[in-house]
Amino acid sequence: MPGAGTAPEEARPEAAEALEPGKTGTGGTRLSPSKLYLRRFARNKPALGGLILFVLLTLFSVFGRYLTDWNYEEADFAALSVAPGVGGHLMGTNSAGNDVYAQLVHGLGRSLIIAVTVSLLTTAIAGLFGTTAAYFGGKIERAMLGFVHFLLILPSFLIIALVGTHYRGDWQILVVVLTLFGWMLTARVIWSLATSLREREYVMAARFMGVSPLRTIIRHLVPNIGSLLIVTFTLGVASTVQSETALSFIGFGVKQPDVSLGSMLAEGQSTLSTAPWLFYLPAALVVLLTVAMALVGDGLRDALDPTSQSGGRA
Repeated sequence: MPGAGTAPEEARPEAAEALEPGKTGTGGTRLSPSKLYLRRFARNKPALGGLILFVLLTLFSVFGRYLTDWNYEEADFAALSVAPGVGGHLMGTNSAGNDVYAQLVHGLGRSLIIAVTVSLLTTAIAGLFGTTAAYFGGKIERAMLGFVHFLLILPSFLIIALVGTHYRGDWQILVVVLTLFGWMLTARVIWSLATSLREREYVMAARFMGVSPLRTIIRHLVPNIGSLLIVTFTLGVASTVQSETALSFIGFGVKQPDVSLGSMLAEGQSTLSTAPWLFYLPAALVVLLTVAMALVGDGLRDALDPTSQSGGRA
């Protein structure tokens, strides 16, 4: 029999159980949502490893150029297709005499800029579009969803290929085109989630108080799907890297004199038997970047999901 001041065993919460945001921890301190999410993410070792890998790749793309005397556009005509370590070239040269190490640094940076920019823009557009359609409902909702469905049936790949060929691989145009055709599926997912939020008390109260629709959407709907937007952005970086690499590989993405990981793969695949480093080095960076963002995305999803135990207990 438990004592008079003792709670029954089944009613006594375990100290190691995962805490909900704002709940009191074992030491009597109150955990903020951000601290709880950070703690859950840090306990996920693969996700933490992916974040460290992504940071290292980013630092390499920013500061790697200071470790070589060669520029990615500069050609060494006395060393054409030399192997790594020969002629003062750390990772060799290509058939035009360009230093592969310098091109890897610039190509990784260019691919990162494209991927982060496109993922950020598509996530923002999808978030605003999906929540706006859910907030208004009725005819406006049907019209907006019809527009999304129309864009989904368009042959986006052909349009991207035509635009990329016309503008000769301008990466800014590639960002615009990938953004225009990359937000629709995410917007539909966000709309389906936001339809359950528009009937919540705080949204109804904002309506009755005369708060403008835009203010209600930005201050009440969008923050309540913030975890989905964060995960979508993170995973979108990985998918955009793959899209940019594929387009550049087949000749519709970044082109000379600029360089990206995809354009390096396209150049290296023709010399795979004679100069394999031209293909395998950028391929390794693409794999590392994709794996890193996938691990970070999975870790964020588990950390932001209160029902998940994958990130450990708080």
